[in-house]
Amino acid sequence: MTPGKMSRSEAAPDGDRPLRADARRNRARILEVAEAVFAERGTSVSTEEIARVAGVGIGTVFRHFPTKEALLEAVFTSHLRRLADEAEALAAADDPGRAFFAYFARVVESATKNAFAAALAAAGIDVSHTRGQVGVDLRRALEGLLTRAQRAAAVRDDIGAPEVLALLVGASRAVEQAGADLDVRARALGVILDGLRPRRS
Repeated sequence: MTPGKMSRSEAAPDGDRPLRADARRNRARILEVAEAVFAERGTSVSTEEIARVAGVGIGTVFRHFPTKEALLEAVFTSHLRRLADEAEALAAADDPGRAFFAYFARVVESATKNAFAAALAAAGIDVSHTRGQVGVDLRRALEGLLTRAQRAAAVRDDIGAPEVLALLVGASRAVEQAGADLDVRARALGVILDGLRPRRS
């Protein structure tokens, strides 16, 4: 990123005026802490606890995120943006197959997005609307990784992005179900990844 240039996750939400540097740092810190705490302890953690861990006042949190749902939505969007950026960064990888499978595993292991989405849905927020442009960017970047991996004969050529997205959701659920059993998680993911590889004659 160019020095002094804000990332899309640092800009003020909803097209408002750009935030001051200290406000951007506070917002980024709150989002970072919130994602880590929600992932570790669940989305029921209070906004006050997020503020305490982030080392800011509750008023600072509310200035950026007036409600708990607004904070969850921002964390969810920030998480998806990071995944989209990671996919874009892998677009020129020397080994397209390895890049695709590594990215697939990375997304599955970051399955906390399911908890964010579920919490937003429970609050009556349209998750598909929340994704917005970041959802478009994520799908485009994923399609690029998939196409390159298929051209390298690393991924079967009879599937497209819709199937991969469905498998990502299913694999994330499977990993969640396995809980802390890392062996079960790895084997379940391995079965899904094997199904993405070209069929042997």
